[in-house]
Amino acid sequence: MKRYLILEDGSVFEGTGFGAPVTTTGEIVFNTGMSGYQETITDQSYNGQIVTFTYPLIGNYGINRDDYESIIPTCKGVVVHEAARRASNWRNQLSLDEFLKAKKIPGISGIDTRALTKRIRSEGTMKASIMDAADDHAFDQLKALVLPKNQVQQVSTSQAYPSPDMGRNIVVVDFGLKHSILREFSRRNCNVTVVPYNTSAAEILNLDPDGVMLTNGPGDPTDVPEAIEMIQSIQGKIPIFGICLGHQLLALANGCETYKMRFGHRGFNHPVREIATGRIDFTSQNHGYAVRAASVDKDQLMITHEEINDHSVEGLRHRFYPAFSVQFHPDAAPGPHDAHHLFDEFMEMIDAFKLKQKQEKFGD
Repeated sequence: MKRYLILEDGSVFEGTGFGAPVTTTGEIVFNTGMSGYQETITDQSYNGQIVTFTYPLIGNYGINRDDYESIIPTCKGVVVHEAARRASNWRNQLSLDEFLKAKKIPGISGIDTRALTKRIRSEGTMKASIMDAADDHAFDQLKALVLPKNQVQQVSTSQAYPSPDMGRNIVVVDFGLKHSILREFSRRNCNVTVVPYNTSAAEILNLDPDGVMLTNGPGDPTDVPEAIEMIQSIQGKIPIFGICLGHQLLALANGCETYKMRFGHRGFNHPVREIATGRIDFTSQNHGYAVRAASVDKDQLMITHEEINDHSVEGLRHRFYPAFSVQFHPDAAPGPHDAHHLFDEFMEMIDAFKLKQKQEKFGD
């Protein structure tokens, strides 16, 4: 079945359709991971985006029950050079083609993904469509499309829910969370309550948390002003750990600025330097926005990490409050496990804050 990928700049790529036989439109981006396509497709940070995989063969180990980052993926489409005809893996339950059909996500294969990626790198992310006919009317519709700004609202849970255990009490604010974040807290026996993105500071504090996690999520962080207000109200009262979009929101809550990157960071081979120690971690990343380094108030915040290739801000820590954040994904799904230790540092921050409160209340 012939299918076309058309770009906002007038480019046309002809390929073969797989997955759901539907027309779709969204922002086209590329991911450089050699594996991890299931986690990528089900990551809600890709809401509204058509994902191009730079690795030439995708789908070779199928889809399994363990690697979902969400149950209902909301990416708009999948672009590959070659879609594997047969999956070979002991965990495989269904093929990529079957999975995309079940989730109503279209795919296109046979594309020169190298040429496509080079175009995105030079021109930046742009609007794109996957369709059965590339005509002038399709280009006119694409150019007229206005991308939504309520992406976090689309993917966040609408009601709070628990992931119970007997350890530290963690409130996870869902901006489009990955299940792997919950898995990391489960490994540390945390009692987790997941709450919607627009939960107020008072509602969060009423849950008596030991710590608050600000999760990853899609879109422009300035489109979530209610979260910025909430962070300003709780910081200093409870330890905070932000990841990806949560990192950007913590920055905005402390007077920083964010900007849209030309093509973003998407993959899990991004080297990040911890400035204090010089330690290099290879990290999983998925973001199109970043914190502007020049806007960071050095009297309030400390830049803790930077991306080695473009020197963008990859980590922040508050100088006076128990709060820190990273732009990358320490939950590492998919990706290397180099930064898992940050969840342990969050646990240590929580324990130190509780000890300090106890000492202030009862004395030494």
